[in-house]
Amino acid sequence: MHEWQQPYIDRAAELSAELSSMVETMNELVVDHLREASENGYEGRPPLDKAIQAARRSIEKAARLLAD
Repeated sequence: MHEWQQPYIDRAAELSAELSSMVETMNELVVDHLREASENGYEGRPPLDKAIQAARRSIEKAARLLAD
């Protein structure tokens, strides 16, 4: 590794941590959304849950890629 690369490696690691934090926030959102849907008599899986889960998986993958 060349010395000039280190700031970019460090920034990628920071971004990975930020993305991982977003994943945790999205997990909380999913749990709250499903709980609220259930409490309000919604049957099945709400469409928004599917979208949030897909976005969460993508962000999780990006965090892993930047961490490597």
